[in-house]
Amino acid sequence: MTPEPNTTSISCRPPEPAVGVGAIVFDASERVLLIRRGKEPAFGLWSIPGGRQEPGETLIQCCRREVLEETGIEIEPGPIVALVERIVSNFHYIIIDFVAVPKDPDGPDPNPATDVSDALWVALTDLNRYPLVEGLERVIRIARESSRSGFAVGLVDADGIGRDFLPNL
Repeated sequence: MTPEPNTTSISCRPPEPAVGVGAIVFDASERVLLIRRGKEPAFGLWSIPGGRQEPGETLIQCCRREVLEETGIEIEPGPIVALVERIVSNFHYIIIDFVAVPKDPDGPDPNPATDVSDALWVALTDLNRYPLVEGLERVIRIARESSRSGFAVGLVDADGIGRDFLPNL
């Protein structure tokens, strides 16, 4: 006798990994730029600006574009300070986090746009007042120490065009 096919099981395929970037942007007062996520994953939590890399786009270009789209702030990305992987429900991201500074220190206040519901500058002493995405506070503090000491934690854009990231020796 042939067994009946199991029609109740659903084949779930893991999500395809996607490359994303984040920018840990510090202003002249050492505040960090945060955004509140307006959609999944992590809807409603506070994070740093960033998003998915587009085809043909370098990591540096992606970083600049995402911050501008989400906050209206133009930045200058610096060294990479973290590489994180997040697998949450239907999302699988490999995220490369850059330290960055605003191109115009006296520029406009952040203006939330695209997929964020809020954007603002936050003092490091106030981070505990915001529900942050997992692990973000540690990455922000590492980035701040790296910037203060002048020591680049992690990797730097070795070729200057966003293709080769090598240890900063």
